[in-house]
Amino acid sequence: MDSSFFLKGIILGFSIAAAVGPIGFLCVRKTIQFGRLSGLFSGLGAAAADTVYGLIAALGLASISNFLLAGQFWLRLVGGAFLIYLGLRTFIATPHEKLGQITHKTLLGDFVSTFFLTMVNPLTLLSFLAIFAGLGLGGDKKSAGFLVLGVFVGSTIWWILLSEVVTLFRKKVTPKAMRWVNRFAGTMIFGFGIAAWLNL
Repeated sequence: MDSSFFLKGIILGFSIAAAVGPIGFLCVRKTIQFGRLSGLFSGLGAAAADTVYGLIAALGLASISNFLLAGQFWLRLVGGAFLIYLGLRTFIATPHEKLGQITHKTLLGDFVSTFFLTMVNPLTLLSFLAIFAGLGLGGDKKSAGFLVLGVFVGSTIWWILLSEVVTLFRKKVTPKAMRWVNRFAGTMIFGFGIAAWLNL
């Protein structure tokens, strides 16, 4: 039974991570701009946040769940504002002439920023609560642990694949093309921020 929950968790984590969202656009842009590790750590921040929410849902931590859901107005407000700011900053970012020579030393910053963005989305918690209830864990903490571990592994697999695929094309991206990448990613991230506010 434990192995089956682990496999279900991998599929669940991979599927949630692969869904189109602001983190995906951030990961692609940072991989192109700063390299494989920057994109990967951005994705891992989201994977860690998914794991935290999954753990809260799987273990039935009602007090934490209720606190997060009760504060979803402020979470959306802050998260939306951060996405709008990030979208504008990304849109106007000036690409460097030689992407291959750019160094990036704030991997922790990449991780923390995407962890924060994912944590301020209460819909993630609602999704896990619904899915885990449907799986009928029935308070089985061991099975819940395997499921949550699977979620992290599945999510991590997706971010590794995405950063590796984007890395293959990184050297072919010209500064002009990077400018359009910035504009597209910035517009999409800005749009997700506006959408968060519209749902307040």
